[in-house]
Amino acid sequence: MARISARFHVTWPGFTLDLDLDLPGRGVTAIFGQSGSGKTTLLRCIAGLERAKRGFLSFNGEVWQDEQTFLPTHKRPLGYVFQEASLFPHLTVMGNLRYGLTRSKEERRVSLDQAIELLGIGALLERKPERLSGGERQRVGIARALAVSPRILLMDEPLAALDLARKQEILPYLERLRDELEIPVLYVTHSPDEVGRLANYLVALEAGAVVAQGPLAETLARIDLPIRLGEERGVVLEGVVAERDEKWHLERVEFPGGFLWMRDRGIPLGQHVRVRVPSGGISLSRLPQQDSSILNTLAGIVEEIGDDDHPAHSLVRVRIGESMLLARITKRSVAALDLRPGLPVWAQIKSVAVAQ
Repeated sequence: MARISARFHVTWPGFTLDLDLDLPGRGVTAIFGQSGSGKTTLLRCIAGLERAKRGFLSFNGEVWQDEQTFLPTHKRPLGYVFQEASLFPHLTVMGNLRYGLTRSKEERRVSLDQAIELLGIGALLERKPERLSGGERQRVGIARALAVSPRILLMDEPLAALDLARKQEILPYLERLRDELEIPVLYVTHSPDEVGRLANYLVALEAGAVVAQGPLAETLARIDLPIRLGEERGVVLEGVVAERDEKWHLERVEFPGGFLWMRDRGIPLGQHVRVRVPSGGISLSRLPQQDSSILNTLAGIVEEIGDDDHPAHSLVRVRIGESMLLARITKRSVAALDLRPGLPVWAQIKSVAVAQ
């Protein structure tokens, strides 16, 4: 499998980017962090727009930068999507796409027809950019980046300039890119929702340094890392909609290790979904509870116990089959239940939602 190896050291007044990354060559890698953490600088270094004096970059063993080599941006087989689509106003949508085609001398990895179909822009091809909504312009911008036949797609907060409705319009198309294309996507964002919905792999930056990197589910389930998707810690589970309860308007999502009931959102049976489970929405018990309003109770094993941000709370990592949950409970409860690694427990999940 292709790999991306990147080591960069960039120093500016008041800021230093210093990192060493080994990234997967397929799927979406989210570059996550607050403003000023170095996300865009990292992307610009990979694109060759920023030249780190001390840097190394290789794609599947092909060196793009080292002490002797620096491949300029126009020779790097990549597509770049900015916050604003920046389409040529005098060209139609098709004209903008064909401009991307003329730039590419690479073998076709994504055909123009495939890019048009993936982004759902077939009905827009004869329009000028002035007649497109913000969401439509960004979809065209992504299709144009794919038209250069990239080996890697870089996306720098592509939804940041859009309102919530337009973001919800585009996210399904980004999921299709993740699931259907072979090329890797490096996706810069500070949005927890976009990470939870799109990412396969997570790189978390803080003040120019990597504080965490790894597969999304594994990384979020680590107690020793200060990573949150939203206001609190939690995990993302991959599952499939397996059953619908028409009477009670519920649907059952199966994941490796168990299943969860949740409010019916009309998702078709058999469709893959991601489910977010916040740590504060889980309670633990040594015995299965009877006569409870909580629908989701899963048997698991305590793997690790650590401190949460507040001294009153602990984080407990619980293995459910092949999956992990994080429960935030009081240290008093940890002591009262005599919780320790290896102990069987029951996780009562009070809060769960499809990532969207």
